[in-house]
Amino acid sequence: MANSIKIQSALISVFHKDGLAPIVKKLDQLGVTLYSTGGTEKFINDMGINVIPVEEVTEYPSILGGRVKTLHPKIFGGILNRQGHEGDRIEMDQFQIPQLDLIIVDLYPFENTVASGASEQDIIEKIDIGGISLIRAAAKNFNDTFCVASREDYEQVLEIISENNGTTTWEQRRYFAAKAFNVSSNYDTAIFNYFNAIAEIPALKVSETQGQVLRYGENPHQKGYFYGDFDAMFDKLHGKELSYNNLLDVDAAVNLIGEFMGEQPTFAILKHNNACGIAQRDTIKKAYLDALAGDPVSAFGGILISNTQIDSATAEEINQLFCEVVIAPSYSSEALDILKGKKNRIILVQKLFQLPQNTLRTCLNGTLVQDRDNLTDTLGNLTEATHNKPTKNELDDLLFASKVCKHTKSNTIVLAKNKQLFASGTGQTSRVDALRQAIDKANSFQFDLKGAVMASDAFFPFPDCVEIADKAGITAVIQPGGSIKDQLSVDYCNQHNLSMVFTGVRHFKH
Repeated sequence: MANSIKIQSALISVFHKDGLAPIVKKLDQLGVTLYSTGGTEKFINDMGINVIPVEEVTEYPSILGGRVKTLHPKIFGGILNRQGHEGDRIEMDQFQIPQLDLIIVDLYPFENTVASGASEQDIIEKIDIGGISLIRAAAKNFNDTFCVASREDYEQVLEIISENNGTTTWEQRRYFAAKAFNVSSNYDTAIFNYFNAIAEIPALKVSETQGQVLRYGENPHQKGYFYGDFDAMFDKLHGKELSYNNLLDVDAAVNLIGEFMGEQPTFAILKHNNACGIAQRDTIKKAYLDALAGDPVSAFGGILISNTQIDSATAEEINQLFCEVVIAPSYSSEALDILKGKKNRIILVQKLFQLPQNTLRTCLNGTLVQDRDNLTDTLGNLTEATHNKPTKNELDDLLFASKVCKHTKSNTIVLAKNKQLFASGTGQTSRVDALRQAIDKANSFQFDLKGAVMASDAFFPFPDCVEIADKAGITAVIQPGGSIKDQLSVDYCNQHNLSMVFTGVRHFKH
């Protein structure tokens, strides 16, 4: 097995020319024979460096509007030949095939073209054929060929050829082969998913090319990784690295506050993926203070998120609490100075970003995929189920509570009043237990439940929950409805002057 190979010839054919010039100059200094095509050939010529057009090797011009340039045995033979194989060497000489030691290729920007909203014709034209074939061939033959498939690697490649006088090791070539197959598999995944948006073939292709190693997973004895472009969603301004659990909580926080974007100042505090406090007020400071009042015990070490800019007055209050992460669309300069006073506190600026429309989770030996729950209960989808109608304030509270309920672990009951979370029962095996947990918690923080509202993530099969709620002082209920015994709960509400509305939409969260 060959180990070190000195680069004597290179084929360069790229869409993006950024960062290419230093490599071309170094290869020229090393006396490497350069081959190229089209725009890359012109780019190298314009640098005053000699380059051989691929057409001189293949004795065929670029045809079909540039669709076929490098797809030729003299090119692929130069890449795929085994340098230690006598039969290959004989055929190389027989057919006058040049040896190609280095391949630098990138791909047409298919994903960017799709994201731009281009026509299907333009999108199809950005499906690379020659480039992907060159990458796969060179990566397959890494024993003898050095494959560079991404401009992100140019700096490292320049370092390798500069420090080693144009020589590469087997380990380096194999590593870059792995990187090349990462590029090609991601590219094919993007193409399949584009076509499958219509074809709906029951197959799952997921590819994330950016990843980071976390300190550990959910617990210290578990390894943890995050795959995705975190920087596309957030600017991290301060603090330690986010942990696996931090990321889960940030995800829950972003999804919850997304229900309140564009509304009055709203502040939420989350712990273990559930809101322990949330309130909507006329200033963000008031919203924070009332969110904190919802459960000042659980707020310790929590994740804080705002739907609007955090000012200095709010930052002063936040600074009195130990919290892991603070998230907002922006911060005043004074607020930032205050919040940065705690060395490890993570401060994030949330950018405008469209979350994926599917959610995935491992299940047994496979993966569960579903549409994201994008339905938010509004006045327009409410059905008044009882004779007693909710007041305007109760309707506002019901919709507020419903939004919180949607993002709380099932079974859940949420109690709210004046757009403030009083308490929630989370992750209970029975809805009655969830309600009792919420009532006990609200009472423990001395909230007056008289006139409060109740939201449930699923229907009531029996009237026990509305009876318990009534006796606690709750006056209005929002729930999906849909039980064959809905009328039992409706009858109780009618008899005891409670109002109840149906949404027609269940919001389980497991």
